Amino acid sequence: MLAALRFPVAQSRGRRYPEQPHPYRNDFQRDRDRVVHARAFRRLENKTQVFTQGISDHFRNRLTHTIEVAQLARTIAGVLGLDADLTEALALAHDFGHPPFAHAGERELDEQMRRFGDSFEHNLHALRIVESFEQRYARFPGLNLTFEAREGMVKHSRDILPGEFPWLDEYLPGLRPPLEAQLIDLADEAAYNTADLDDAFAAGLITMPEIADAVAAYAGIHDMVETSFPGASDRVRFLESLRLLIDGLVTGLIEGTASAARAAGVESVDDVRRHPGRLARFSPAAAEASAQLKRFLHARVYDSPELVQDRARSRAMIAELFRVFLDDPGRMPEPHASLALGTPVHRVVCDYIAGMTDGFFLRCYDKRSS
Repeated sequence: MLAALRFPVAQSRGRRYPEQPHPYRNDFQRDRDRVVHARAFRRLENKTQVFTQGISDHFRNRLTHTIEVAQLARTIAGVLGLDADLTEALALAHDFGHPPFAHAGERELDEQMRRFGDSFEHNLHALRIVESFEQRYARFPGLNLTFEAREGMVKHSRDILPGEFPWLDEYLPGLRPPLEAQLIDLADEAAYNTADLDDAFAAGLITMPEIADAVAAYAGIHDMVETSFPGASDRVRFLESLRLLIDGLVTGLIEGTASAARAAGVESVDDVRRHPGRLARFSPAAAEASAQLKRFLHARVYDSPELVQDRARSRAMIAELFRVFLDDPGRMPEPHASLALGTPVHRVVCDYIAGMTDGFFLRCYDKRSS
């Protein structure tokens, strides 16, 4: 549909540290593979998505969520004629910067950093991971991803303005990222809206009729499934409805993006970059369905007493461990303890905690008084 807007891998601005081309993988395929082999990718397996571990072995964690986002994003890019490899690399790396305990952990780290006039934002932290913290190569720090992969990590969720983050000025502030990056946040939205419904249904927090009452698009799907599969179990009927809901959101993202690009009259990647707004979007019907799903999930799942208490407990533990390391940086292992001698201690502590899995955090927390 939009092949003229596909980012040409041959026109990449390249890597910060030049490398010889690979004989049978292009640069974006190498980016994807480097993301998959990174420690930060593996750590996602032990980071909370919504439900903390121990409730069920079947709920998503941050890694399984990431795989689902990548599957949707690559499919969407392929249908639109965009670069599926760049899109997949960005989808696989989109949650690299998440700390333990999901958004509760991110909010608490940001609150701690603001005491020092600083901040924490997981997309910006992800860039620091691939630029510096991953150490896999003898010739350069980080993963040495292409410019387009790094730019997409910074800008897939929001645009940046000139001077807003001086250390990001190389990433074309004021311009939109390519469509491959613009798709990621919406593919993420389609993935988590439906996955969180699935996990919440399995947890017994919601029922199919309750979803149908709150989400108009789901009501029609519910009626169809009830008519078509009257003898199936509740779980199977729910999964049939979820499959149709995912298909509707993905189709809506494909159609909405194609329609917006045609209406804007863009004919090249440069046109996409210089367009006043983003062109990746849901169709109006899919956008409304996604908004209703979000409202329903907040009311019935994210703000449920069980999850609210869980988030409060997680934030309190992060605040306490942050204080412990801030008061005594030597309690952190190397190289963090040494870094704290020449870098603001609050930044080193934040980076150390942000890189932890849920399990490692809890082990550190249990040892805080020893």
